[in-house]
Amino acid sequence: MLRASAQTLLEVAQDPRHLGAEIGFFSVLHSWNQKLRHHPHVHCVIPAGGLSLDHTRWVKSPNRFFLPLKVLSTVFRGKFVAGLQQAFQNRQRSFHGNLTALGQPKIFATWLRPLFRKDWVVYAKPPFGGPQYVLHYLGRYTHRVAISNHRLISFTEGKVTFRWRDSAHNNEPKLMTLSLDKFLRRFLLHLLPKGFLRIRNFGFLANRRRTTLLPLCFQLLGAAPEPQEQDTSCLPDSSGLWRCPKCGGPMVVVERFTAAEIQLRSPPAVTAAA
Repeated sequence: MLRASAQTLLEVAQDPRHLGAEIGFFSVLHSWNQKLRHHPHVHCVIPAGGLSLDHTRWVKSPNRFFLPLKVLSTVFRGKFVAGLQQAFQNRQRSFHGNLTALGQPKIFATWLRPLFRKDWVVYAKPPFGGPQYVLHYLGRYTHRVAISNHRLISFTEGKVTFRWRDSAHNNEPKLMTLSLDKFLRRFLLHLLPKGFLRIRNFGFLANRRRTTLLPLCFQLLGAAPEPQEQDTSCLPDSSGLWRCPKCGGPMVVVERFTAAEIQLRSPPAVTAAA
């Protein structure tokens, strides 16, 4: 899903009939809805424009829409179904229980065929509240798994009650109560495999390209990136002493750790009092 959505945006944006530009964006995979059910979908946050294909100017997107939604929907459908076919051919999918029959090539092909007769929907909207609000919102939203603490209401008699919003009725707030086992099962559906990246960067924001392309974007937009102020609170003063950023008292460097050593270093053992 992440690959198909990213390839769709990059391909349609580069088409001269639409934007004719190289865009940059990041995608966030979510696998849940408000009831914690399995509902995989990808949020993509995209600047309103991109670099011309020869990297000589900034191409601004039309005010009415960024990219045509019907085109995005059609291209995404093709790429997603092609991805399913490729994964099946590479034996990257296994089927269990009631889906065991899908492991047979003819049955799998029959199951895929109706997907092309359905209308797939790509939802797009302008940012709400401006860029700063979007960044503030994403800072909290992207690193949450399934449910945040403020939605949890109670845990009594082996049942969990939590708050959810009913999108079918104007986001009306409602309460849902589940048994502990059912609640944990729904929550654990959304724990991703170790090493899986749910936040990914593409286009001129890709890790291998942004170092060179982001400064070019700022230059073509006529805006220089704001300089980063260096935090000097933990640097040695003129006498060579390190000062505590809280109390200003002198500190002594006892040992230095690399990033890898910090990860591997275990917490100190707790000695129980007699």
